[in-house]
Amino acid sequence: MKRPPNLAYGVDDLPPTGVTLLSGVQHVALLSTFLIFPLLVGREANVPAPQILDVLSLSMMAMSVAAILPALTRGPIGAGFLCPAVFSVTYIGPSLLAARTGSLALVVGMTIFAGFVEAGLSRLLRHLRAFFPSEIAGLVVAMLGVTNGAIGIRYLLGVGLPEPAGARELAVGAISLGTMLALNVWAGGSIRVLCVLFGGLVGYAAAALTGILTASEVHRVVTAPLIAIPSFGHVEWSFDVALVAPFAVGALAACLKTIGVVTTCQKINDADWVRPDMRSISKGVLADALGTVTAGLLGTVGVNSSPSAVGMASATGVTSRRVAWAIGGIFFVLTFLPKAASVLAIMPRPVLGAILLFAGCFVFVNGLEIVTSRLLDARRTLVIGLSFMAGLAVDLFPGYFATLPSRLQPLVSSSLVFSMLSAMMLNLVFRLGVRRTQRLIVDPDRFDPVAIEEFMETQGAVWGARRDVIDRARFNLTQSVETIMDSGGATGPLEITASFDEFNLDLRVSYTGPALELPVKRPTNQEIMESDEGQRRLAGFMLRRYADRVQSTYHAGRSTILFHFDH
Repeated sequence: MKRPPNLAYGVDDLPPTGVTLLSGVQHVALLSTFLIFPLLVGREANVPAPQILDVLSLSMMAMSVAAILPALTRGPIGAGFLCPAVFSVTYIGPSLLAARTGSLALVVGMTIFAGFVEAGLSRLLRHLRAFFPSEIAGLVVAMLGVTNGAIGIRYLLGVGLPEPAGARELAVGAISLGTMLALNVWAGGSIRVLCVLFGGLVGYAAAALTGILTASEVHRVVTAPLIAIPSFGHVEWSFDVALVAPFAVGALAACLKTIGVVTTCQKINDADWVRPDMRSISKGVLADALGTVTAGLLGTVGVNSSPSAVGMASATGVTSRRVAWAIGGIFFVLTFLPKAASVLAIMPRPVLGAILLFAGCFVFVNGLEIVTSRLLDARRTLVIGLSFMAGLAVDLFPGYFATLPSRLQPLVSSSLVFSMLSAMMLNLVFRLGVRRTQRLIVDPDRFDPVAIEEFMETQGAVWGARRDVIDRARFNLTQSVETIMDSGGATGPLEITASFDEFNLDLRVSYTGPALELPVKRPTNQEIMESDEGQRRLAGFMLRRYADRVQSTYHAGRSTILFHFDH
């Protein structure tokens, strides 16, 4: 893993204690806003007001565990990245349904069930890599950015509220976002690293000065108890077979979202990233599942990996997994400090919108980079394009999708989930008729290097192969054929066979004639200048260097050259 130059502290780095703690505070300030979801479910289940505070406190304890589990590196649990989980819309639809039809106990029981379903799915992911190519991973990452950005814009503009945002709200949002942008672009060192924290503090101050942060909200913080131990009296559980389908679909949606988030982490932290690491993703999904099980056992709703947190980490350049422990520690302390938690709970809406929009920009661009790293033909272009449009349709026409049956709501409640499901289904359909092995016959009397290059370019797009691999394969194929032609060793046509899967690209050049020498050691300059044989040996040496593995064989008068490229 090669650390990108734009990261101040990569995933394996150990930032100074001050940077670690303040980065943790930034994340906690953002992630605490998602406590609105267990609050909504608690009210829907008619939980008494005193117990609501216990639900929120234990929800912070669940977020503490859900921040640490994905960062683990040993054993079967944890992707090894900074990708904390938060309460997400993924489980809100099924949880509200359970709250209406039963009680909070039913929400708790079905949440635990959903966590075990996601855990089971995590064990199957390693075998599904061929059905989850990099361009789809890039689409998911881009949609994560779009989702974050869209939510941020809604908060900034007050979309969906009785009255849209006025001049004061827009000014506070602009001041907060402008501070983050200025510090991130023009500042350096620790100031850039903490740009979101500074932007949030400036936003709080602007909100207080303009009256958006009201006296009643400040009074709520003042009157909150300083220290309190949450009660587990509300923690009960029940089970309803009728809710199995909605919560199972929610678990599938959570699994798909976590795949995208962990893929984003891999891309952000590795300058040489080429494909999703399904082993890391599988462990990350298992960590996400256990976070949901823990949340259920603590009497709250399910959690899911947070693209907002990953976007913030990318924007600030601090992706060290050490920050996850800081986030977990802070949330654990906040479990017993209602007054401190109240400060986060009253975050002004424009400030939250600015943070989400800021983080979404970086996630979206990372997704585009993943998509464009692959060659795309018409099939793959349609997979990405149609799926992207399908995801946008969920946000543009929510009224239509709200009319669909309740069991389908977890699949269409999020543009991210719907676009990813669309991409996976379209990918399966468009895989039909795609041949993984192609052949090309080269006539020595009518040799055309351009035709060989076009052959590799066309097939690379059909396969969705990495651009750098196709470039190296094209060079090796053209140079090997030219060298064979120049030596006059081939009698009759040359047969080129190209085979591809998500892991390997193999090229075979077969012809009648002596084998082409592929020396391990470069010929001397004198050998190169004094003979054609030296030049051919140099060509063979270069061919060996451009491929990951080469082999030249001769049998019964026919020679075969194999070029293998890891993909």
